[in-house]
Order: sequence, then structure tokens, then C-alpha cells
Amino acid sequence: MSKAIKIIIIGDFNFTNNAHHATNLAIEHSASLLNINVNYYWMRTHEAAALKPSKFNNFHGVIIAPGPYDNAFFLDEIIKSILASQVALLITGESFKTFLELIVKMYNLNLNQEKVISGNLASENNFEKVEVQPVTKSLISLYNEAKRIELTNARFSIYPQILEVLKQEAIDVEATNHFEEAEIISLKSRPFCVASMSLPQVCSTKEAPHPLISGFLSFASNWQEESKFKKQG
Repeated sequence: MSKAIKIIIIGDFNFTNNAHHATNLAIEHSASLLNINVNYYWMRTHEAAALKPSKFNNFHGVIIAPGPYDNAFFLDEIIKSILASQVALLITGESFKTFLELIVKMYNLNLNQEKVISGNLASENNFEKVEVQPVTKSLISLYNEAKRIELTNARFSIYPQILEVLKQEAIDVEATNHFEEAEIISLKSRPFCVASMSLPQVCSTKEAPHPLISGFLSFASNWQEESKFKKQG
């Protein structure tokens, strides 16, 4: 095994939150599959908000965990700081909305100040099933050419007029759901910057680690090796 990679999980960990425990377990499932060492740490939102962008380069990847958040208003600045670094970023759950609104603002894509995305259409207190269909070549390969039934407590609708502009300028829609809405998106300008409304960690098991979590850790691990090579060169 290579030297351990460091993953930071940003969120306000709650012992009674199943999705938070699932995040830890999903990392362990995928680390075992990939045969890599992963040291992961939780960082509360107010702590992450105090970090300068350069500090995120001390980690190999960042996961924005599902809420609820003690300080949700910090998420905008936190994500902006992470985007200024080069680490892998995986966003899950309701922070999908914050990410999308931030991208629209950063790219100045909403000149008419129209509504960009709906409020949460799912119950935040219960998980509901969602069918996730990969549509890009990379995600189709990662998902082994199969759609998946996932669980979520966050479902949003991106308004069509802004979605078309986003697809032209800033994002790729990696997967859609059975409502034919964007379910997983990625940022074109940055390596492994992925946001998922559904919660891949909740559906991960020891026997079948979730491919999106595995893909995230694999990228983070390879990024570590490439960084070492560049420094040596």
C-alpha cells in the first residue's frame, strides 16, 4: 500500500444521523476495494469556513457531507475556497443547491436574476428512492453501464433556461433521474468536482462499495502520486 491519503469531510457530524455514519463506512468500503490507506477527518462548517484556500491543498480530497448544518450559510464560502484549490471535491445531498447557485454566480450566468433552482422537493426527514441513470461516457463506465437505485433526502429541479446555459458554459450533467432531471453534475473546468443530489454513501456496502465513492478515492490517490512525481521532476 502507498502512503495514506487524507480526506476531509465537511459537515456537522451528528451521532444520530445515518447518512453521516454511512459516509465513514462508504470511505472504508471503497478504500478496502482499492487497497489504499485513507485517513479521513470530519471538520465542522464553522472550522472549514476559517480555512484559506491554500489550506485545502493539505488534503487529497474533500467531501461535503449531507446536512443538517449548524452553519449552512458558511457553505457558499467553503465551496468557493475549495474550488480555488486543486483537490478532488465530492458534494452530496442538499449542498448540491448551494454548489449550483455558486457556479451560476461565479460564471455570471444569470443576468436577468431569474430563479435558478427549486427548493427541496424531497422530505429531509426520510430517504426516498431515486433511479440514477449515468449519461456521460465516464460515469457509464464507472457505473458499469447500469443505472442504480439510490436513496436521497434532497431533490431539486434546475430551471430549464439556466440549465442549458450551465451546460454550455460550466457543467456536465453526468447522470439524470427518473424525473429526467439532472441528478449528478460535474464542473467542466476542474478535475473531479462532482455534486450529487442523491447520497451514494448510504447505498454503499462492504460487499458492493459505491462506484462514485470509489471513483473519488481513486482520483484522490492518483492525484497524490502525480503530485509527488511533479515535485520530484
